[in-house]
Amino acid sequence: MRVVLAEDSTLLREGLVRLLAEEGHEVVDAVADADTLLAVVAHDQPDVVVADVRMPPSHTDEGLRAALEIRKRWPAVGVLVLSQYVEKRYATELLTGDSEGVGYLLKDRVVQVDEFLDALERVAAGRAAFDPEVVRQLLARSNRTDPLSRLTEREREVLAEMAQGHTNTAIGRRLHISVSAVEKHCNAIFEKLEISGTGGYSRRVLAVLRYLNT
Repeated sequence: MRVVLAEDSTLLREGLVRLLAEEGHEVVDAVADADTLLAVVAHDQPDVVVADVRMPPSHTDEGLRAALEIRKRWPAVGVLVLSQYVEKRYATELLTGDSEGVGYLLKDRVVQVDEFLDALERVAAGRAAFDPEVVRQLLARSNRTDPLSRLTEREREVLAEMAQGHTNTAIGRRLHISVSAVEKHCNAIFEKLEISGTGGYSRRVLAVLRYLNT
């Protein structure tokens, strides 16, 4: 796949360039600020962008705002956002957009190479990839909502896996249950959360997370 990196840490940026090249991906460009990122995406139209949330000059939300702009202007470009910490406001803003091919990972996840590459490939394919810790904190924050309290422990486990962007087959493998059991749990989750007509897989995930963050 063709990838554009946006990370102001030279060490991490160069490390990601080397990693992706070794895995056979083409790094179209690697930049250090949001303005350059937008210019490169406009010119080169990569398959996916990997962007840090905090970038120069203010190191607040430049990367996140650039990611949202990319999703708006070039919806075919996947966006995987990296963050040092779980920043719920940024995660919520990214997740509540009605778009496919988005992801949010903590930077610690990058050193777990297989997980990082899997997330990148899911986002590039138009699916979702959300860090387990981000999902855990968003779910914990939503405990106060009555519909969520109606879920069984297993349904909550399935919901957390769904929110990370895993397919039903992957969920079954990770939870050691059959695909048909996963499908039954999914149907129960959406019935209890009163979510219907969500369309494709990524839309379903985003609909669940949007509901959990209201």
